[in-house]
Amino acid sequence: MSDKLQEIEEIFEKYIEAGKILSKVRSQAVDRVKVGGSVLEIAEFVEQKTIELGAKPAFPCNISANDEAAHATPRKNDESVFGKDMIKIDMGVHIDGYIADSAVTVDFTGNSDLVKASEDALYAGIDCIRDGISTADIAGAIEDAITAYGLKPVANLTGHGLAPYITHAPPSIPNRRINKGITLHSGDVIAIEPFATDGAGRVADGSWSEIYSLIEKKPVRLPAARKVLKEIEPYRTLPFAKRWLTSDRLEFALTQLMRNNIIRSYPVLKEVEGGLVSQAEHTVIVTDDGCEIITR
Repeated sequence: MSDKLQEIEEIFEKYIEAGKILSKVRSQAVDRVKVGGSVLEIAEFVEQKTIELGAKPAFPCNISANDEAAHATPRKNDESVFGKDMIKIDMGVHIDGYIADSAVTVDFTGNSDLVKASEDALYAGIDCIRDGISTADIAGAIEDAITAYGLKPVANLTGHGLAPYITHAPPSIPNRRINKGITLHSGDVIAIEPFATDGAGRVADGSWSEIYSLIEKKPVRLPAARKVLKEIEPYRTLPFAKRWLTSDRLEFALTQLMRNNIIRSYPVLKEVEGGLVSQAEHTVIVTDDGCEIITR
């Protein structure tokens, strides 16, 4: 085997191992979710168990409820508990930057069709995948599966590619029909991520953020900002949670880093009409005649 082929094989082994760890953590986390249970405890379980099993979180555990679609993660010392909510748990695991990404909906609202819509759409999209397929074909299959329930896909959220230390890389995988897509090829690593809603089918930024990522390292003058920048360096370009940081004057430092375009925030995304949102997601590796689901 050539050195290049061996390198490629080792990379895919890392993706596959990250997927195995994620699957185990996801299953254990879902079993722990219950009405009245701590939201923070679930997020910390996901992140700590990932490390315990030999990987690292690719981003903070997202736990989004009801009309929240994404980017919600608990605050430090958060005392929130689960109610009779529609809960999305979105988690990422990486080994040396090679990321597996998956999400599941846990429903205590009794809206089982909404959960089934995103799950059916996930597998409808996956069933299309093979070398040479267009993302437009996947998008159409996803939309058809959701609208069959009389529901809407969230139009401005998409699946995505995965690249070393980059959680959302090209190509995007739309959740609604498009005219022209991108051709996928054997070896591509992508996340199929349908969101279904009984609302308008769009999300907008909410009023708070607990997740950030580094855009570009630049010199900073203020000691508090320098301290935070040093603390976030190990995450490279991967998202991190405010609650992971220990620096003093944290809010001030984060504000300064954002003003200087050194970091960006990820506001919680909410359905614009307040509709319930469900989510399902797997990471797959495209093959000649299908795909391998690494987060099953």
